[in-house]
Amino acid sequence: MSIEQIITPLMGGILIGLAVTIMLVANGRVTGISGIINGAMKRVEGDTLWRVAFISGLISGGLVLFALKPGVFENTTGLGFGQIVTAGFIVGFGTILGSGCTSGHGVCGISRLSPRSLVATITFMFFGVVAVAVVRALTGGAI
Repeated sequence: MSIEQIITPLMGGILIGLAVTIMLVANGRVTGISGIINGAMKRVEGDTLWRVAFISGLISGGLVLFALKPGVFENTTGLGFGQIVTAGFIVGFGTILGSGCTSGHGVCGISRLSPRSLVATITFMFFGVVAVAVVRALTGGAI
């Protein structure tokens, strides 16, 4: 394992923790991406600008990363574009069912010692493992 393989995820985790902390301290808001996107789509007066700015920052950051390191975005799953889009919609539907996503529950909720977020995160992880096992069994371990 190279030093880059250790430092890169460590720095990413530190940046996520710092961003979540700044959002909570500065805005009193939890950084749950699905909640931020959902709130932006509802367009509540006085509560939309910061959400649009946050989403724009996520997209801009992705575009900068793509410009600097396009290989990071290489599709190594062996799945087609339609399958990936379908999976994205399924995940989006899951965030509605789970009243939040892994960023809201897993990063923000657990760090705030929320029992609801702990249960949600355990549920996400369990069904993620089950989904991988089922897909591997159906595809002969291709994924």
